[in-house]
Amino acid sequence: MTPPLLGHFAGGARVAPRSARSAPVYDPATGRQAATVALADLADIEHVIADAQGAAAAWGERSALDRARVLFRFRELCLAHAAELAALISGEHGKVLADARGELQRGLEVVEFAVGIPHLMKGEFSDGVSTGIDMHALRQPLGVVACITPFNFPAMVPLWMIAPALACGNTVVLKPSERDPSCPLRLAELFAEAGGPPGVFNVLNGDAEAVNALLTDSRIQAVSFVGSTPVARHVYQTAARHGKRVQAMGGAKNHLVVLPDADLDQVVESLMGAAYGSAGERCMAISVAVVVGTATADALVPRLAERVRTLRVGLPSDSTSEMGPLVTAAHRDRVRGFVEQGAHEGATLVVDGRAHAAAQGDGFFLGGSLFDHVTPAMQIYQEEIFGPVLCVVRVDSADAALDLCNTHRYGNGVAIFTRSGGAAREFAHRVQCGMVGINVPIPVPLAFYSFGGWKESAFGDQNQHGMDGVRFFTRVKTVTTRWPASADAASFTMPLLK
Repeated sequence: MTPPLLGHFAGGARVAPRSARSAPVYDPATGRQAATVALADLADIEHVIADAQGAAAAWGERSALDRARVLFRFRELCLAHAAELAALISGEHGKVLADARGELQRGLEVVEFAVGIPHLMKGEFSDGVSTGIDMHALRQPLGVVACITPFNFPAMVPLWMIAPALACGNTVVLKPSERDPSCPLRLAELFAEAGGPPGVFNVLNGDAEAVNALLTDSRIQAVSFVGSTPVARHVYQTAARHGKRVQAMGGAKNHLVVLPDADLDQVVESLMGAAYGSAGERCMAISVAVVVGTATADALVPRLAERVRTLRVGLPSDSTSEMGPLVTAAHRDRVRGFVEQGAHEGATLVVDGRAHAAAQGDGFFLGGSLFDHVTPAMQIYQEEIFGPVLCVVRVDSADAALDLCNTHRYGNGVAIFTRSGGAAREFAHRVQCGMVGINVPIPVPLAFYSFGGWKESAFGDQNQHGMDGVRFFTRVKTVTTRWPASADAASFTMPLLK
């Protein structure tokens, strides 16, 4: 049976690609090809951008209330089709179904925030700033915006971007990952079913050719991106050079600091979910446990190792599975290479995920790997592995733990586990990181706060969702108003208000 061909979405419907280029989409659980995705050429790119450009003015002129109602119906349809959407996510990404449902829910929370756009876009008004003069500021949409999203969250990250963009009155060209494009295409169909006009929400499937076209096309006013740091830097520099506003989220190496007074049972369970959930393919995954004190580490590592060895790795559709496969064979092999590298560098490989029974069969499976005695000089500490690999670094003091967090080139998320409110407050105040958890291993902010990292984890001045999302997808216009009773004489000096 020939795998289905996944094209693009424009004009309110799926459209066949013009390009002859394509790429396979795999079922990570079996290793077999499940579909073929089109890789856009210049003709495809022009068609989709032109469609978004043609719809921009009318969508931007619709009232904020009207746009909010479309988004509310879209949310209801996503909930009605939640099982279908979760299956699409799981089938192409490999995360377990419960995790896929959770991803969808976290994405829809931003849609729920965005339906408050009539309030969120309220401007400012000053009465009588000078004699007979009033002043007000308002927010208006940008026009056409591009959203470039990663493979690890094929529903959540697109929803984080498109919800505020559409609510603010922009039209969207979404370029999802070519590894798992089915869910984004289905989201576009549901938006059209909700009453979204043709051309307002479009999907362009492709690779670097499509990305670079979006970064340089003069009709694209803004670019929102999530991916690796090297690509995020390229996106930021290229799009900014072409006069666009940019928010580009990059890589991470998230640390979880364990103080000696922490509840170790809580730490173990938190690390299991944060390090091995979704096979570690999360930008907010914990990949480094920084343990303060030899006694604390000696008590923690054996408990953690026992739990990692019993990690239930299996089919994403199996409700007993805690972790599914990685997204592709190439990515699985890359992670295996990091495990080999860590052992070569001299770290203690306490649990080798390459030896897990699930890794011996079909599909792109690995078990969880656990390293102890990792040092900051090692590649497995420095680089983002993006897989089910946890590194334990031992330090002598809380200050040394804080210093590790602050000197790493990434600054996305960080957590501290302790019973001391004073220690936690001091850590949260001093740590150089965008998102902080106190006894919370994955501190992803809710929709009404913004999501974003520091240092090489983020490029651009605005974070994602929350009010930063509204500010990013709108521009401010300030109006000064006067209604004089008669004509004034010409003035050749700087206007002074009094």
